[in-house]
Amino acid sequence: MFTLTIKAEQTGVTNLRPDDTQDNPFWYMFKVQSSIKAAPLAYEQSEPPKAHKIIEFDCRGLEFTEFKPEGEWLAEGIDSGTKFTAIDLADGEWFDYDEKAGEEVSIKDIVWEIRRA
Repeated sequence: MFTLTIKAEQTGVTNLRPDDTQDNPFWYMFKVQSSIKAAPLAYEQSEPPKAHKIIEFDCRGLEFTEFKPEGEWLAEGIDSGTKFTAIDLADGEWFDYDEKAGEEVSIKDIVWEIRRA
């Protein structure tokens, strides 16, 4: 089992979380390293088209090496309750303006860590 942790400097916002709904699920993207030594197989043309195995995965020995925060995130203004949507953390930081609070809000210095549970 693995856990994904986040540490970030949040200014003016709280409750940061992935935008994950039944209609629009959040996709967790990871870079992985595998001890698999087999190369992918080529997909050859056939008539009629048939399903062919490209690669087989044995997840034993699989190591998650990096989290890719692709997708949209949600947060709320810490004092105003303003709902912030479509937050993009792919660049490692996010800045916006909270009209109700009259101040800039941000999420920066983001550190992701993958740990064994």
